[in-house]
Amino acid sequence: MNIASYFVKNSIISWMFTLILLIGGVMSFFGLGQLEDPPFTIKDAVVVTVYPGATATEVEEEVTYPIEKAIQALSYVDDIVSISTPGMSQITVTIKNTYGPDELPQIWDELRRKVGDMTGQLPPGVHTPLVNDDFGDVYGVMMMVRGDDYSYQDLLDYVDYVKRELELVPGVSKVTLEGQQQEQVFIEISLSKLASFQIDLTLITNLLNSQNMVVDSGNIRIAGENLSLRPTGAFQSVEELGDLIIPGTSKDKLIYLKDVATIHRGFQEIPDHFVTFDQSQAINIGISFSQGVNVVEIGKAVNDKLADIDFARPAGMTSEFMYNQPVEVDNSVRDFILNLVAAVVIVIIVLLIFMGVKSGILIGLILFLTCLGTFILMLMAEIELQRISLGALIIALGMLVDNAIVVVEGILMGRQRGQSTLEAAKSIVGQVMWPLLGATIVAITAFAPIGLSPDSTGEFAGSLFWVLLFSLTLSWVTAITLTPFFAQLFFGKEGVAQSGEEESDPYKGAFFVGYKALLDVCMRFRWVSVMAVVVAFAISIMGFGYVKQSFFPPSTTPIFLVDVWLPEGTDIRETREAIAGMEKIASKLDNVEFISSTIGKGFQRFMLTYEPQKSYAAFAQIAIRTSDFDMLDSVMSTYRQQIEAEFPQAQLKFKRLEIGPSTDAKIEARIQGSDPDVLRDISTEVMAIFNATPGTVNVRHDWRERTKFIEPKFNETQARRLGINKEDVDHTLNYAFAGLQTGLYREGTNLLPIVARLPDEERVNIESINSLLIWSPTLLVYVPMQQVINGFDVKFEDQIIQRRDRKRTLTVFADADFEYDILPAELFKKVRPQVEAIKLPPGYKLEWGGEYESSGDASAALFASLPMGFMVMFLITVFLFNSILKPLVIWCCVPLAMIGITMGLLVMGTPFGFMALLAMLSLSGMLLKNGIVLLDQINLDISEGKEPFKAVFESTVSRVRPVCMAAITTILGMLPLVTDAFFESMAAVIMFGLGVATILTLLIVPVLYTIFFSIKYRSYKEF
Repeated sequence: MNIASYFVKNSIISWMFTLILLIGGVMSFFGLGQLEDPPFTIKDAVVVTVYPGATATEVEEEVTYPIEKAIQALSYVDDIVSISTPGMSQITVTIKNTYGPDELPQIWDELRRKVGDMTGQLPPGVHTPLVNDDFGDVYGVMMMVRGDDYSYQDLLDYVDYVKRELELVPGVSKVTLEGQQQEQVFIEISLSKLASFQIDLTLITNLLNSQNMVVDSGNIRIAGENLSLRPTGAFQSVEELGDLIIPGTSKDKLIYLKDVATIHRGFQEIPDHFVTFDQSQAINIGISFSQGVNVVEIGKAVNDKLADIDFARPAGMTSEFMYNQPVEVDNSVRDFILNLVAAVVIVIIVLLIFMGVKSGILIGLILFLTCLGTFILMLMAEIELQRISLGALIIALGMLVDNAIVVVEGILMGRQRGQSTLEAAKSIVGQVMWPLLGATIVAITAFAPIGLSPDSTGEFAGSLFWVLLFSLTLSWVTAITLTPFFAQLFFGKEGVAQSGEEESDPYKGAFFVGYKALLDVCMRFRWVSVMAVVVAFAISIMGFGYVKQSFFPPSTTPIFLVDVWLPEGTDIRETREAIAGMEKIASKLDNVEFISSTIGKGFQRFMLTYEPQKSYAAFAQIAIRTSDFDMLDSVMSTYRQQIEAEFPQAQLKFKRLEIGPSTDAKIEARIQGSDPDVLRDISTEVMAIFNATPGTVNVRHDWRERTKFIEPKFNETQARRLGINKEDVDHTLNYAFAGLQTGLYREGTNLLPIVARLPDEERVNIESINSLLIWSPTLLVYVPMQQVINGFDVKFEDQIIQRRDRKRTLTVFADADFEYDILPAELFKKVRPQVEAIKLPPGYKLEWGGEYESSGDASAALFASLPMGFMVMFLITVFLFNSILKPLVIWCCVPLAMIGITMGLLVMGTPFGFMALLAMLSLSGMLLKNGIVLLDQINLDISEGKEPFKAVFESTVSRVRPVCMAAITTILGMLPLVTDAFFESMAAVIMFGLGVATILTLLIVPVLYTIFFSIKYRSYKEF
């Protein structure tokens, strides 16, 4: 039975199908998760290894290199990037794109085993390497807690309470704190007192290290029971530490620790990290959500929890959001839904105007049901409502009505010829069902490279393919099932046969008369027409060279960031002072909502596309939110001018938030080699080229400046006589300056480091270091440090050594100035030939990173599956027509979209980016879909015995309305996306490309058909 006939005759089945789509779609829509941007997997893990006291070079050679060597043996590793700094190795491991998210947990386990197995090869003193695979966690809610009238401990007590409460909220995955300072127990011991008692400092540090340790005391069997032994003796207060008796002292008098030391609690003297909000020190509470949840709903639950526990917040202590993903998502999704509704309304209005009221309402109903059905499939596939999936629906709207338009058009034509609605439906569905399926599959396949691309960019945009797959497939199903059913309800059962000439030719309107005349001219002068199109195509290819290039546009969130780098070696407290000055300037700017800063490292990853900076004492990042996005550039420009003038020593980088995967800089030149001096010399030449190019800013390199260090000259001969070794000198100097960690004080679940150091009044500076006392195990007395130190040297060293894939790599960065009308790709074209002209020594090489590499990798991943996709599309067209020559007719028209693409990008001034590339690929499917419908009608008419030229001409005319309607609905449906920064280039490509290519298809396909099959021209007036 014909499927159209089945659904028309079985109304209960049709109504059930309609209700399933209607009710299920509405329920699915409200059950879908909501995100601002689609998730993609951060396939990175960071291996952190601490090596106290080692220089950057020692860390590199003794820790980083052997760990890299072990990791390199893993087959799934793509890149290994390491940073070696004094006392710390940080190795970032990136996994190949071919491995999916589900495979990563096993990969991280194997990485841990590999690193753990080689830990025994590391030198003494190296801490156990830690593998952090939570690097990609997103903390979508960033809440800053501050209170100027409260102590830091008061803030910490409150945020600890809030953290515990928020962890109980369903849908919350993690809650972390940033900006908290480490509380410590300080034991300040006077060396002069120790000298008077002749007590070795090592005795005290060993004593402290052995106290408060958790040790197994064993078990005892009593009356058949096996009982654990739990001796008392753990310290109940910090003051009890003072009651420790120092061993090895005089038997006549007991010496307690409190006799030679002052004991008190406090916070670490040199913090690792500061966080501020509106010029006040703050603690950041970061909230990460579970996967697949509705972020907006969980955000409301978090707000409810905060309201419930607000009674515990001390008066005057405030908590404010630095970033609130649920609010951003709600605004973003709401705007996109409004765009979707606007697009649907536009499409329906177009249908009402060109198809008539009943036809327009009918096709609009089918469109509405198709969209609702798509929501059902999205829920089943766990695809959230986000920028890409909603954008895909808007893109699909025009194509979703294509199949229904063809069916409705066929029914209307059949009714005009006197057929009943059922007979017309059976006829048109039987005729076009399989060609429409083939055309739909072709259109879907054009988007397949997006869904099959394994890299992060493909994963980011992958939902575009799946939503289009669901919606287009469903549009074919509804076109051949529900459209005939509702057509009979809308139009009635009987036909509306007309008499005379009007019945024989339904294409008598002015539009068709004009089109027939134009088509006749093109077919009469077929070679002239072809040459004209070829010339236009050639001009478009040349014109494309003037199109701006980009990768992904910046976000429209009204937040900008300022990366601040002070000279390498700057104390973090000095960095904090400089940031306080910059915050004060920002606070006086107009249109600023808040200012938040992180000193010592980047913020938590509050957006998936945000890349947190690693730990550097000389680094800080300022986040400023403006009152409106339109004010962003103005505020950035004013702020930059002011702080550049006030802080000339600071290296500043202004940047917006990104949409899509981002890089450290837009332009990156990587120089690889072995000698740091040579690498720095080459980088100087590269930086000179970058700086000399107008429009470049933030020119810098990642090895930073070399820093000074003081090298005491150790007198080994004299030291041996006194029984003193280098380790004794190191410990004494550390004790005198920074303090020695000598154990842990246990307070409930908190472990507080015990730090032994000199009292404030005895802290030495470099001038008085010679008088510092050091214990002589041989003489059993303290002797001056000058007896084992023969002066000091001041030298320079690399504080940062970067490596990439086990080779030393220095990267020079540059960005495009946001105040210049120039894109990074244009700057790259200018600097690339100059940089590549630099003569490199043997063993050194240059490679490009940044946007060039990211764009290339994304395009390569996309194009990897492209040949297979186009082969499938071509084979489908061959199967549909059982011919190779006929599909070539429509395939020849696909490149003609380039004429409209170039025109659209130049007219709208929009750069060609990754989303424009996706649109260009998708156009091929749209054009082939139209071409298949047209060619199928030509074949049908010829097979029915029509004279070939007449068949070509009349078939083309009969398909003008459905083809034009499909193009017009798609083009006008894209209008809401023209103002969206992310989809603007895609909208320009589809609107202009499809518009121009559709016109050319309706003219060139019949021309090429007559050329390919040698069909002689006849005037249409002779028919």
